[in-house]
Amino acid sequence: MEKVRGAQPKKIDTDLWVERYGDQMYRYTLLRVKDPESAEEIVQETFLAAYKSRNSFAGKASEKSWLFGILKHKIMDHFRDLKKHQIFDLIQEDDPDPYEDAYDHKGNWKNPPRNWGINPEKAAENKQLLNAMEQCVEELSEKFRRLFILKEVDGYSSEYICKELDIQPTNLWVMMHRARNQLKKCLETNWFKKD
Repeated sequence: MEKVRGAQPKKIDTDLWVERYGDQMYRYTLLRVKDPESAEEIVQETFLAAYKSRNSFAGKASEKSWLFGILKHKIMDHFRDLKKHQIFDLIQEDDPDPYEDAYDHKGNWKNPPRNWGINPEKAAENKQLLNAMEQCVEELSEKFRRLFILKEVDGYSSEYICKELDIQPTNLWVMMHRARNQLKKCLETNWFKKD
């Protein structure tokens, strides 16, 4: 939407939002919340919030970017609400660490990860690898999957995640460490098999 000096930004067409962006927004949300009903509700809340604030749309970003910005806030609201209603901490002291014995007393791997022998940039273009990665992310526990996506896919800072989900940085670090190790193990088992 281009602004002409002295003119108002072009009006947004709210009647076309669902048709233009609904499916993308739903898929984006479903990947993050993993519950179809919650994903649908979040997208509806996003459209409602956007409709209510449509007159404040300044046209500095595209209509789609503006809607996705609202959607990201609604997803974080959803996670905050889940945190309020959880009867357990995101990580509990007695959660077993499957990699507890994987390091020596100096913090080095006892059995270091194998060199996968691929160029990371080329691997990112490999659809089979991307599918394997998506499958491995889906296999993470809910708490690990949620944090991994917020941190590594959506790019939120550790400080922001800790503040929004009311968790300690050490909890986040431990959960991210475990999530990455589980992903590594899953990829080595399902993708980078030994010859």
